[in-house]
Amino acid sequence: MKTPWHLWVIGVVTLLWNAIGAFDYVQTQTGNADYMAQFTPEQMAYFSGFPIWVNVSWAIAVWFGVAGSFLLLLRQRVAAPVLGLSLLAMIVTATHNFALGEVQMQDVVGQGAIYFTLVLFVIALLLWVYSLKMRSKGVLR
Repeated sequence: MKTPWHLWVIGVVTLLWNAIGAFDYVQTQTGNADYMAQFTPEQMAYFSGFPIWVNVSWAIAVWFGVAGSFLLLLRQRVAAPVLGLSLLAMIVTATHNFALGEVQMQDVVGQGAIYFTLVLFVIALLLWVYSLKMRSKGVLR
């Protein structure tokens, strides 16, 4: 089957989008001073205080998102489950950040964190659904 033009557009745009998330993850995890300078001391303490399971979940969400977009561009069937796992890891991470953590993300970062997280979810969900559709149509092999 011929690759539809929209696969290339969605694949490239989401690969770039997910690369931004990967950049944020690496800069935050390595404590890059220039990058971390944008955060208040309370925000830096919040991010550095994540339990290991949250860091693992965050890593899965980020890196599976990057891999899933790349696999979509390669037209690989495995893109769909990889993107699904990324979405699931996002849900786990957000559950900690907005419900289970001793301090809630919106209390440290502000209410905008809720809206930004919702945008992340919508994009990840739509990308996963798109990959499932492309797989069912035989575009992904």
